[in-house]
Amino acid sequence: MRSYKVSQAARLLGVSDDTVRRWIDQGVLPVTDASPVEIPGAALAEHAASVASAAADPSDVLSSARNRFVGLVTRVQIEGVMAQVDIQAGPHRVVSLMTAESARDLALEPGSLAVASIKATTVVVETPKD
Repeated sequence: MRSYKVSQAARLLGVSDDTVRRWIDQGVLPVTDASPVEIPGAALAEHAASVASAAADPSDVLSSARNRFVGLVTRVQIEGVMAQVDIQAGPHRVVSLMTAESARDLALEPGSLAVASIKATTVVVETPKD
């Protein structure tokens, strides 16, 4: 399972490093035994989804969005030959339908870092090379 440094988690959640550290101190986010501390990917994904669903956009304005969303996989549901992959990218929840083979090849699981590239109605999911 992948884990994230405080600064990485802060960027993915759209908050400051200090906010992430406060959440760790308050027990909102668990940490691994690594030094410096890291946050397990699945816990970070769960927190990203809960923060995004709790906060509404107060501006109430229309805007255009960029076509690449970097975020955390929050859910992978595989049934037969198809898979549904949910990604929480800041305040945006992106859902991709792909083949089960693609989801397995990308090793997608809750907490995985992924980029959703959107072109018309197609969502392509990318993962960084390790």
